Amino acid sequence: MCSSVPGGDPLDDLAAALAERNRLDARLARSVRAAENEQAAQRDGLASMTSWLRGHCRVSAAEAARLVRNGRALEHLPALAEAHDAGLVTAEQVAVAARAVTPERLVAAAEQGVDLVRIDAVFTGVAVEQPHADLVQVVQRYVDDLEPDGPEPDPTEGRALTLSKHADGSLSFRGHLDAVGGERLQAALEPFVQAGRPAGDERTRAQRLGDGLVQLADYALATGGLPVLRSRKPQVAVVVALTDLVDPATGENVGRMGFGATISAARARWLACDGAISRVVFGPDGAPLDLGREQRLVDRYVRRAAELRDGCCVFAGCGAPTHWCDVHHVIHWLDGGETSLENSALLCERHHTQVHHGFRVERQPTGTWRTYRPDGSEVIVPPALAPAA
Repeated sequence: MCSSVPGGDPLDDLAAALAERNRLDARLARSVRAAENEQAAQRDGLASMTSWLRGHCRVSAAEAARLVRNGRALEHLPALAEAHDAGLVTAEQVAVAARAVTPERLVAAAEQGVDLVRIDAVFTGVAVEQPHADLVQVVQRYVDDLEPDGPEPDPTEGRALTLSKHADGSLSFRGHLDAVGGERLQAALEPFVQAGRPAGDERTRAQRLGDGLVQLADYALATGGLPVLRSRKPQVAVVVALTDLVDPATGENVGRMGFGATISAARARWLACDGAISRVVFGPDGAPLDLGREQRLVDRYVRRAAELRDGCCVFAGCGAPTHWCDVHHVIHWLDGGETSLENSALLCERHHTQVHHGFRVERQPTGTWRTYRPDGSEVIVPPALAPAA
């Protein structure tokens, strides 16, 4: 924890600290871009610097994407980059300007003969001398002038949905839909919002829409018309110990759901009222020993056991959810490897391919997984950063 110099002005100290952070952000963005240009993430078996930053540096998906975009933008806006290096411009301002130099807009600017040097100078002047909101307006005006007729009528380009899971397992989301996509969603939700409203229903419109969205998901899951994931129909799953399930106590945070949320045993009992219950017996090392008789085929037995044991892709720095994963034979069956839990590893599609092209995963006696590059060196995810002395 830094402290002010005795007798110094704390506001001066704060301004100096913010400038230093700006300089460090500029260095980070340039480093990310250099690594991206060298395709460095592929050395660790990952597809992009965004995925490497998420898996190896534990930054959020949004922050990883911002670092990558800022690094690219600094290459096209050298004056802004110089101001960022000097601590005069924030990473947030660079992120705003980055909207103007996406690959599509760079092509449009070149076709229209736009002088990008002049645009760079304007952006930099506004960023250094004027409020943040002014830069947002200037960049938006440039983008609008660059595309006077608006974007091409491809609705998928404007659609986005971001899901954010909180510590208690609840989910927040934000997104954007084009006019037609938004109409479809509203048309699907409104019947649930309006149907079965009893007298005295005091729910707000927002609450009814939230309930309607959950009911829409329930309907889609129940009808069985959703695409199949890894040979299995999508389903809501929860893993809970038998002792917790039968105990009448609430049992907070003892049930683990398929997407990582935890729920109480009471909530699990509620879900079990109209769901299928499967027995799974674990050994002392935490590996499943017996999955009952729900499935007869050995491939499903092994997959379900691997999902329960591994929980996600085991490749270092990945952690993709189980529904993205294949069950990989650690020792290939052509080489005598058995189709068994002991010889299985859960790997997402990308890393399953990587392992068949030189990378290797190995489970330790402790139950942890280690990943090795084709040259035999290990892919290491660094431990949590220690606090500065």
